Amino acid sequence: MEKNYFVHESSYVDEDVEIGEGTKIWHFCHIQKGARIGKRCSLGQNVNISNHVKIGDGCKLQNNVSLYEGVELEDYVFCGPSCVFTNDLTPRSKYPKGSAGYKKTLIREGASIGANATIVCGHTVGRWALIGAGAVVADNVPNHAMMLGVPARIAGYVCECGARMNFENDQAICAACGRTYQKSPNGNVEET
Repeated sequence: MEKNYFVHESSYVDEDVEIGEGTKIWHFCHIQKGARIGKRCSLGQNVNISNHVKIGDGCKLQNNVSLYEGVELEDYVFCGPSCVFTNDLTPRSKYPKGSAGYKKTLIREGASIGANATIVCGHTVGRWALIGAGAVVADNVPNHAMMLGVPARIAGYVCECGARMNFENDQAICAACGRTYQKSPNGNVEET
């Protein structure tokens, strides 16, 4: 049966893995048992996808990214070079917990995570959020929030197209593409 995706010959794909049509897996990657990768994804050099990780359609993982068990990416998520995900809040080499101790991390549709950013497990990064390079996310992130610093804090909001938005009376119109947004009292932003 002909594959409808590309895996470089230096990469290793375990049994019981699903890879969507048009996906490209480049040099020195490892896709572990039970992983599910959507259509039209791109996995750069030295990417590790652990057991039972779910990746949606159209995701792009740059070089040196590891997604550990408990991490899920929805559609169109971007992971910059060497960004880091964790899955255990209190790891001990002597006292491993196994998958029962892993905390779920959800990266919602369209979110982008900058190079060398760290996402501490047990949190959700909202739709179309933008995590700056080197930021450390240790809490849930609202939709469209731009997060910078250590620990990461909201430094503004970005449109689905990526342009920074300015809110007036909790409403914004993207100057780049014209989408309109409403901000709720809890800081979440939704397109109107």
